[in-house]
Amino acid sequence: MNISADIIEQIAIEAGHAILEVYNNETLFSQIDTKADDSPLTLADQRSHEVIMEKLKLHYPEIPIISEEGKHLPYEMRKDYDLFWLVDPLDGTKEFIRRNGEFTVNIALMKGKYPIAGVIYVPVTDVLFSAFEGVATKTENGQKATISISKSAENRIAVRSRSHASEEEEGVLNHYKVTKDISRGSSLKFCAVADGSADLYYRHGPTMEWDTAAGQAILEAAGGKVYRGNTEEERFYYNKENLLNPGFLCLGF
Repeated sequence: MNISADIIEQIAIEAGHAILEVYNNETLFSQIDTKADDSPLTLADQRSHEVIMEKLKLHYPEIPIISEEGKHLPYEMRKDYDLFWLVDPLDGTKEFIRRNGEFTVNIALMKGKYPIAGVIYVPVTDVLFSAFEGVATKTENGQKATISISKSAENRIAVRSRSHASEEEEGVLNHYKVTKDISRGSSLKFCAVADGSADLYYRHGPTMEWDTAAGQAILEAAGGKVYRGNTEEERFYYNKENLLNPGFLCLGF
């Protein structure tokens, strides 16, 4: 099937614009609910979800969609999916609420258990990261450029979560000769490794599959690796019976 990078990128941008309409309106911004797991749900999450669902179904009606804000399909229904979308309409809701701009729109195309393409759009800065046909790009100020990992052998930089830093990271960072760290919110941590701003991202704490798929697609297209756990043994995979992720390790070298 021919999937158009331009179409998917434009869908992410339109979803980002829907998010900004809420972000820049004080009345709409203040409408925050709580989901069953006690995580926050904003009007922006819902509006972005609606844009993405409508557009993906319009252009690719035969490809099923798994979205954070959609109806969660039972494993028996989705376990045999070959090609499907994995979507986080607003990744970094806590960053959105804190108004620090570090939230994203994530759309990944999955083939079996692995991402084969992905888009991450940053609405506040109008920066777009993309991976199609094995090439990772970053579009900023209207200019699209190919990105790749740093391949650093020493004095490595780790990117750490803005909201979820953990003590378990220290041993991993020491093992990989990390001497400096930076902080990013949402899937921007994957992007930092993909474009060479950082060398390593380790996450011990819980995430969901839609949080990581687009980032993995972009990082791998940029030459990086994403592993399950904290060792270089098994490639990170998806569409498990439980959509909760284990810990993972992202390397840009």
